[in-house]
Amino acid sequence: MNSIPGNVERRYKRERRFRRLGLATVILTGVFLATILISIALKGAPAFTQTRIVLDLDLSDPSYADPATANYRKAIDRALRDLFPELTSRSDLRRLRSLVSRGAQFNLRDRFLDLPAGERTPERIRLPVTADDLVDLVVKHDVDRDAPEDGRIIDDKRLAWIDELESRGRIETAFNSHFFTRGTSREPEQAGVLVALVSTLLTLLITFVLTFPIGIASAVYLEEFAPQNRFTDFIEVNINNLAAVPSIIFGLLGLAIFINFFGAPRSTPLVGGLVLALMTLPTIIIAARAAIKAVPPSIREGALALGASRVQVVFHHVVPLAMPGMLTGSIIGMAQAMGETAPLLIVGMVAFVVDMPGGVTDPATALPVQIYLWAGNPERSFTALAAAAIMVLLVVLLLVNILAVFLRRRFERQW
Repeated sequence: MNSIPGNVERRYKRERRFRRLGLATVILTGVFLATILISIALKGAPAFTQTRIVLDLDLSDPSYADPATANYRKAIDRALRDLFPELTSRSDLRRLRSLVSRGAQFNLRDRFLDLPAGERTPERIRLPVTADDLVDLVVKHDVDRDAPEDGRIIDDKRLAWIDELESRGRIETAFNSHFFTRGTSREPEQAGVLVALVSTLLTLLITFVLTFPIGIASAVYLEEFAPQNRFTDFIEVNINNLAAVPSIIFGLLGLAIFINFFGAPRSTPLVGGLVLALMTLPTIIIAARAAIKAVPPSIREGALALGASRVQVVFHHVVPLAMPGMLTGSIIGMAQAMGETAPLLIVGMVAFVVDMPGGVTDPATALPVQIYLWAGNPERSFTALAAAAIMVLLVVLLLVNILAVFLRRRFERQW
């Protein structure tokens, strides 16, 4: 048999070594990504459930007939004292009262206000009320019971009361609807991401409305109409450089121009959208130019041969055929902008916003900023909220990227 020459054998070995190295790199990357995602999921999973204390509320007093003015906190405190009648000191009663969330009374009020007037019958009823975040941590076994009392976030008395409530079947765990239906709060058990998510979408709407037409027009001009000279070369170089500028620089630019010079209000979707538009515009221009270049020259030549003008060739043939790539690039640019935090922090989108913004000039925050604020909060329960908010952001980004892939495959032409 003919033997393989030594240099050929060595080349084959290098090729196999390179393949194994590439496969190992892909596997290592997948392991790192899976580790990050699993870590986030494990930390954020507790935030999707909420601990509640089931109480027998005495609402038979006539003062509870009007939910808007009723004192539900008084009914909650009375129900707690009925469960532990042996407690008489003020300090014990104050600690017992702290087992229930401070916002539980408002939750009950909203619950009764949502009922039709005919169904608001005052009576003694058994209802679950939101527990304090410390109770939630204990029930979810996130507190070291073996640690000394001065090294724990909860004292022995309240631990004993929680155990007693569990033994009586007064503790239940339910889906945390507050997380998806409310804004931020100083109480972890009352905090949610809805306001931050809506504010982020409003900010991205401003960004898209500004960047898409300007970016497409700029790309069409530079690619189809601009003369090839030093000025256009200078513009192209600067567009490529701007795409690599750190995002915090755009935040400083927005602070100097939009807020200090034009006097735009801080912490609004309008200012955030303008800053993100500055950051995203170079990326969209580059993506649009690449889509225009991908259109075969035969399309232009065929249209010109049939008597179409230069403008007709561009806007009747080239732009429609390049539009899928333009849309894909724009959506990916929006997805990149959605995850930015630094420029929004610079322009002041760190306001404590509880209510839904009614427009682009109302105070608002953003989901990445909300994650940043929760992650820096010293209370342990906010760590789970931050991880859960990261999961929500990742899901939104995944949906945006799926939309980009769908649009590209739906409208893409094969040449």
